[in-house]
Amino acid sequence: MKSFFGSLVYCLSLLLVEPSQSYDLQSPSYILAQSYAQRRNNAFPYRTLSPAATDSQCRSRPLDLVFIIDSSRSVRPGEFEKVKIFLADMVDTLDVGPDATRVAVVNYASTVKIEFLLKHHLTKDTIKQAINRIEPLAEGTMTGLAIKKAMDEAFTEKSGARPKSKNISKVAIIVTDGRPQDQVEEVSAAARASGIEIYAVGVDRADMRSLKLMASNPLEDHVFYVETYGLIEKLTSKFRETLCDMNACEIGHSCQHICVSNGNSYYCKCHLGFVLNEDKKTCSIRGAGAYGHGNSVRKGNLNSNHGGNEDGKGTSSVDACVLGHDCQHTCVTSGSSYYCTCPPGFVLMLDKRSCFKATDDDDSASLDHCALGHDCEHICINDDSSYHCECQRGFTLQQDKKTCSKTKVKVEVVQDPCMCEARLAFQRKTLASIQELSAKLVALIRKVEQMENMLGRM
Repeated sequence: MKSFFGSLVYCLSLLLVEPSQSYDLQSPSYILAQSYAQRRNNAFPYRTLSPAATDSQCRSRPLDLVFIIDSSRSVRPGEFEKVKIFLADMVDTLDVGPDATRVAVVNYASTVKIEFLLKHHLTKDTIKQAINRIEPLAEGTMTGLAIKKAMDEAFTEKSGARPKSKNISKVAIIVTDGRPQDQVEEVSAAARASGIEIYAVGVDRADMRSLKLMASNPLEDHVFYVETYGLIEKLTSKFRETLCDMNACEIGHSCQHICVSNGNSYYCKCHLGFVLNEDKKTCSIRGAGAYGHGNSVRKGNLNSNHGGNEDGKGTSSVDACVLGHDCQHTCVTSGSSYYCTCPPGFVLMLDKRSCFKATDDDDSASLDHCALGHDCEHICINDDSSYHCECQRGFTLQQDKKTCSKTKVKVEVVQDPCMCEARLAFQRKTLASIQELSAKLVALIRKVEQMENMLGRM
């Protein structure tokens, strides 16, 4: 009798141990780690930007660019993969080469590791391959230490940075989701003073005050925040605009005659014989007085033979449209000035130069209100006399009827044994049942022992 119950208790103890071991092996962190290891061994899913994203007037200026990425424990493996995709997409937008942009990556948690230096990889493919090999470190968020290591070791000529005489911009992009566990203000100020321009990207739980302490001025151009790592890739286009060397005149301008590009901006000039008006955009014939944009200069009140003399006795005839105009469609010369018109089916807007398509609806012109301008975050839908906003799939329209937020879906995963959450719930329930059974069995064993003792005394 005793041997039977002893064997039963031993078997039960084995059952009690197994669920505990199974719980460790099948825990969400273990499953996620397995999934991450499997993904890491496969080809890294880089995505090529569409021609529309790369073929534009914006060409990235030469940079010594260092990414400083947080891989502490709070950054889960799947999220770290999204950071690597973001880095790869950023590399795709850059003009990489020995005389163009050079890239380095500094990885940090409680320790700091320089994954590769500016001099190590000088082509997009080799940089992306090196990014693919990066693995997360451990716990801790020593952001200040990472910035200092980047300044002291990554941005040096020995590591591949160009000398100051080359006038190559030094840029650091920090990506973090936590609060620094060390001081960042002084080391960031020292880095900026040394000529490093710092951009701070915060994700989820990132401390906004710390981001502002790290970033360069103006802060509105150097501090970015996204709610999740899944949205970080949307910053690629923003950084492309920020880091590019663009011809502002080619992208678009409002100069009547001549546009002169000035870095990321432009200014206007006039042809010989004309002067720039007070609006700094339009031009008037010299000596005829300055006319504001959209006023007399458009209305053709100047005599067609009006030259450089104020008495109007000049002999030159000026084709204002040939000299330059800002009409979206058709320019019509009127004396020494011009005005704009639109083709059939279009309507001239209040700025007297832009045209928008009108659609026929019951013999009346119905404007495309969305094309005229809207403040919908996602989708603009034309109504009969106005428009309304809608959201993309998976998002919900907010009370302001303009912005959208991701729809929160409550998912109960209890019964499905294929999901790690369900496994965990199932194992906990099983463990509780076995523990309850064990308690009952121990009580039963005691009763049996008492009965055996009584029988032994008889």
